[in-house]
Amino acid sequence: MKIFVSADIEGITGITDWAEADLSRPDNAEFRDRMTAEVVAACEGAVAAGASEILVKDAHWTGRNLFAERLPRQASLWRGWSGHPYSMVQGLDGSFAAALFVGWHSGGAKGGNPLAHTLSSGQLMGIRVNGQWVSEYQLHAWTAALEGVPVAFVSGDQALCDEVQALGTGATTVAVMRGHGAAVQSRHPAESLQRIREGVRQALSPVAARAAALADRFEVQVVRKDARDAYRRAFYPGARLVDPVTVGFETRDWFEVMRLLQFVCA
Repeated sequence: MKIFVSADIEGITGITDWAEADLSRPDNAEFRDRMTAEVVAACEGAVAAGASEILVKDAHWTGRNLFAERLPRQASLWRGWSGHPYSMVQGLDGSFAAALFVGWHSGGAKGGNPLAHTLSSGQLMGIRVNGQWVSEYQLHAWTAALEGVPVAFVSGDQALCDEVQALGTGATTVAVMRGHGAAVQSRHPAESLQRIREGVRQALSPVAARAAALADRFEVQVVRKDARDAYRRAFYPGARLVDPVTVGFETRDWFEVMRLLQFVCA
């Protein structure tokens, strides 16, 4: 059984401030370590469920956060960014039985995590699809659906886990913290590791989650924080300026949405 793991940091146990997510800041070392530990726990759960091959995508910021030597031997690691539209799930294809999202977080304009954002914390207010604010989870669960792969497990903040459960795909979730404005209440790190390990094992024994449902048409609105940036990016082929800070785009093809986002959100 092949399993895909995508790892972020803003939904890792206890993370509270942007300095803790920034590779250039000393606060980051603790959370790179904790991010790695939670990915390792997910891999251990997958191996216990029968996974013989695991591909891990380091999907935070530079894509160079995880300590590779701590991953199990069944795992290979995808580091950095190539610019492929699949973004945080690059490398995923139909040969994988399931995807696991570890350390993911609430989306922009949603709250639930002091570090909530969608794709860019500095430049975007958020992204709407068919009138609803969406998270990185939704964008990439729909991308996995293009390959027919279910997202079977998600760990992160409570608000994101509630969102995943509400979508009704049958994914197992583990909430490791709950946001309160600029503060968080989190589990003990050891408790998070145990719950992630066991949650993944159960989610894959066997895989019961379903791939996310894709709509027939997508109306996308990327809401930027700077009107000058929105104006320039509205010249992407097929895009338009909806209002001074919002770039709009419509298509029936989800891959075209992800291709748009690679350029309009940069």
